Amino acid sequence: MTASFAVLGLLQACKKHDLTNNLNPPPASEFSNGAIKDSAASYPGVFYLWYNQIPGTFNAQTYPDLNAIMQGIRQYSTEPGFSTPVDKWSFAMKKTEWDNLSSGVSGDFGMNVFFLKEGDLRVTAVERGSPAGIAGIRRGWRIAKINGSADINTANANFISNAVWSSNTGSFTFVKPDGSTVDLSLKSAVFQEHPVYLDSIYNINTKKVGYFSFNSFLGDTAELYQEFSRVFNRFASAGINDLVVDLRYNGGGYVTVQQKLANWLAPLAANGQLMMKEQFNDKYTRYNSTDYFQKLESLNLNRIYFIVSHNTASASELLINNLKPFLDVQLVGPSKTYGKPVGFFPIPVGEWYIFPVSFRSTNKNAQGNYFNGMDLNSQVADGLDKDWGDITESCLQNVLSNISTGVYRTSVARETIQIQSVNNILAAPEFKGAIDVRIKK
Repeated sequence: MTASFAVLGLLQACKKHDLTNNLNPPPASEFSNGAIKDSAASYPGVFYLWYNQIPGTFNAQTYPDLNAIMQGIRQYSTEPGFSTPVDKWSFAMKKTEWDNLSSGVSGDFGMNVFFLKEGDLRVTAVERGSPAGIAGIRRGWRIAKINGSADINTANANFISNAVWSSNTGSFTFVKPDGSTVDLSLKSAVFQEHPVYLDSIYNINTKKVGYFSFNSFLGDTAELYQEFSRVFNRFASAGINDLVVDLRYNGGGYVTVQQKLANWLAPLAANGQLMMKEQFNDKYTRYNSTDYFQKLESLNLNRIYFIVSHNTASASELLINNLKPFLDVQLVGPSKTYGKPVGFFPIPVGEWYIFPVSFRSTNKNAQGNYFNGMDLNSQVADGLDKDWGDITESCLQNVLSNISTGVYRTSVARETIQIQSVNNILAAPEFKGAIDVRIKK
């Protein structure tokens, strides 16, 4: 659940190969610290989507490490129609750190938290194989104390973030939905993430509605593809009329996993149609690619509801964007999506990998410049006091209202700017990205 800077691996696809195989960097032992920095700065001059905006005076030696260099180039990413640089994502990390994360394994308590309102901190998600999951903690539980302190308010956001994300041990007092309390001590541990949180089917009047909660496009891809097959064959066999895909905290991941999911969700008429294009800068147009829908199985819907938030990013947005030309796509949630229509791939530099933003994505209708996020069809507060799939949870309830009556609920409380700002701090460790290491020869 910590900064899962992505389960990468060597993604294999027909006639596609890892670009980084062609870079042939010198071994790490041949680099001096200064040479590493210069090398790291030289690659964005070739692969960065906005390479021609980086000034010749950019001095990599003034930055403490390669991640700072990647953050430094972000300022040179002006796009027409936007008043400030759009790149918020270019980064770097040590290969050893990347390798520790590349299998989809995390090492922490395995729970996320947000404020529902001032003084009311809730568990938003729990990984089932994590210490928190094994202890039985559930989404919606309120945290009354952390390490003996009942000072749970937005002013203590940094304390809360450190206690939840960066501590080896911690003690928590939880209040369950029935009002009972439980004191639990947690010890961080290494665990495998399982991004498919829940799949359910609801009978709403005369309709069957499928619900699918999916938290990441990263992880064990074999497991993910098996889960997709299980879930959507179940939905197809049940004859669902509508589908709700809950991506409210899904920060993205593999482009290839997005493509696989899109092929399950797309209607039959999309088969063989253009799904998406990836466009590199004008130095590397030979790496531009086009992917087409290859419809999987028989699920054939004409409408899909996505529950989203500001934490719905990158590969999640890519999925939504790619389906829009073929379906009635409805977005419901507390805020518009994050706004990341670009992606990157790993470039080896000494003991590091650097990830400068290198390509943009568009759908069949050439749409894809959503740096400001995707707008909602209906805004409704995140029901942090309810577990996944609870039909009284505000977002899901609003979707089900629209399915049953044709209209969305209108009187809905929303989180304040202060609460949203603090929740953004608490969400900061989560990965937001679209990773694609495939290019055509």
